[in-house]
Amino acid sequence: MKDEDFAGIAAGLEDAIAFVRGDETRGRVAAGPDVKAIRAKTKLSQAKFAAKLRVPVATLRDWEQHRRLPDAPARTLLGMVDADPQAAMDLIERARGSVTPI
Repeated sequence: MKDEDFAGIAAGLEDAIAFVRGDETRGRVAAGPDVKAIRAKTKLSQAKFAAKLRVPVATLRDWEQHRRLPDAPARTLLGMVDADPQAAMDLIERARGSVTPI
């Protein structure tokens, strides 16, 4: 290992320790969308919302309880639902009929 590589790893570790101790200037936390709030905009139950998005209800629960973060395509879809729930739900419903199984 090169000295500069080791120095970079050591600096990252120092930043992580400082962040855990309360220095928020030396780290950042990547937060996902508030899936529960987005679902609430649709006024759908977890089961119905999961069915509309074609994801298992267990996955939706994990997103809502922050045990897992949605992947990039799911975040995009959730962002669309967040921006305009009715239009997004209408598009999802229209797309449901046009998708053919492989």
